[in-house]
Amino acid sequence: MLSFDISRLVPTGFSVDGIEDGETGVLIRARLVPARARCPDCGAWSARVHSRYTRKLNDVPIGGRCAQLVVRARRFFCDAASCERRTFAERLDGTPAPKARRTSRLDEIVFCLAIALGGRPAAALAKRIEVKVSNDTLLRAVRRRGASAPVAPSVIGIDDWAWRRNFRYGTLICDLERRKTIALLPDREPATAETWLRQWPGITVIARDRGGGYALAAQRAAPNAIQVADRWHLMENASAAFLDAVRKSMRPIRAAIGAATVDPALLTAAERLQDEGYLRREETNASISAMSSDGASIKEIRRKTGYSRKLIRAVLRGQRSDTFRTRQSSLEPWLPWLDEQWAAGRRNGSELWRDLRRRGFRGCLRVVSEWTGRRRRADKSQSTLGRAPAARTIARMLTTGRDHLTKAETITVAAIENDVALVAQARDAIVAFQDMIRRKSTSELDAWLDGAKDGLVAAFASGITKDKAAVTAAILSSWSNGQTEGQICKLKLVKRQMYGRGNIDLLQARVVGLE
Repeated sequence: MLSFDISRLVPTGFSVDGIEDGETGVLIRARLVPARARCPDCGAWSARVHSRYTRKLNDVPIGGRCAQLVVRARRFFCDAASCERRTFAERLDGTPAPKARRTSRLDEIVFCLAIALGGRPAAALAKRIEVKVSNDTLLRAVRRRGASAPVAPSVIGIDDWAWRRNFRYGTLICDLERRKTIALLPDREPATAETWLRQWPGITVIARDRGGGYALAAQRAAPNAIQVADRWHLMENASAAFLDAVRKSMRPIRAAIGAATVDPALLTAAERLQDEGYLRREETNASISAMSSDGASIKEIRRKTGYSRKLIRAVLRGQRSDTFRTRQSSLEPWLPWLDEQWAAGRRNGSELWRDLRRRGFRGCLRVVSEWTGRRRRADKSQSTLGRAPAARTIARMLTTGRDHLTKAETITVAAIENDVALVAQARDAIVAFQDMIRRKSTSELDAWLDGAKDGLVAAFASGITKDKAAVTAAILSSWSNGQTEGQICKLKLVKRQMYGRGNIDLLQARVVGLE
């Protein structure tokens, strides 16, 4: 026959006197085993009892029911002559504080629930497992413990995260060796990051994004540390630089692929409205460019025209010179088949639409009717409305292998490479730079910078030159900021669990406590 010691139901140090099945749960009457206690002030032992009183402590549930310890606690005399305290209450083992209402093991469960789920979700789960705590109590348990002090880091990653996107940002610092978050800062100012970095003089490697704020803070606080730019941001910045080069070259690209002119007779009603808006934008761009050519500053152009600084800068930088593009429609995947049917003499829109429906097309009859009407007008006028792909589509085609392009896309790429050499040169420069990152080779970096400083990606090359040491370390080093980005994703999850209302102390306690 198996025997069970009933004292195992209570924390260590207690002796069970009896168990009752009450209305609210299980009541366990217990007392402390030791016959004497230590004074909390002077540390002297005492066995002389002054009085007794009853304390109630919530404990972990038993059999799916609430459990409560009813302890007959004692108060002792302190006989030390030098101690100012005359009497003291014995400290109950298994409680986190002298006046606590929960045992340590229950308090640990409450803390773990709050760390993992937050306030209200944890309170709902606690109710299901018969742990009676409110959401405020759960959050107080997290704040009371706070975040533990980290081990002195030597390799860290630093990046920003959004309190509120485009308005307010904070800073997350990750220990890359231990793969855990060690600090959250309330903003992303260089001075705040510099103050934190000065507290840890043993840092030897700092992985960061390509922003100048963290680079400045690292240079001031840890001048001997190796700064490593994030490789993902380098690849992404290179792709963005090429896309910007394509956008600035859309006029010659459109001319190269034979879509430089727009015949209003071939436009639908919606495209005609789109064309009118495009012409208005062209007039705005021309007026801003003319005023800038006459020597007017951005502030003066803004005062005279009323346009925003952002728009004026975009025009002067060539970022608002995109050409008119006809609407994209659901017929795009079916156009080769429609062209074949049209060439075969099938001109009935309803008949073509019914055949398309049988082949899986889900559009309406109006879409096919508009296409047939446009083709009839184009045949009569002996002209076509060339579709210029979007800048992003052209950038994708230029950087995709020829084996993965259709015949029409291959012809488009060949025309651009033949007539717009600057775009092809920019493409080659970006491909070469990304290849250096993949091969982890810096032997060609200086030659690449010399060749790229005069092309369409000159601004990107200038940024690489200014941050050359960190870029070189990013190519050669095994460290990266990818782990920091992953920790930021975890922080976003925690932040959303609290509906974005968690303060910095609560966020830090939860994020660091989850590790």
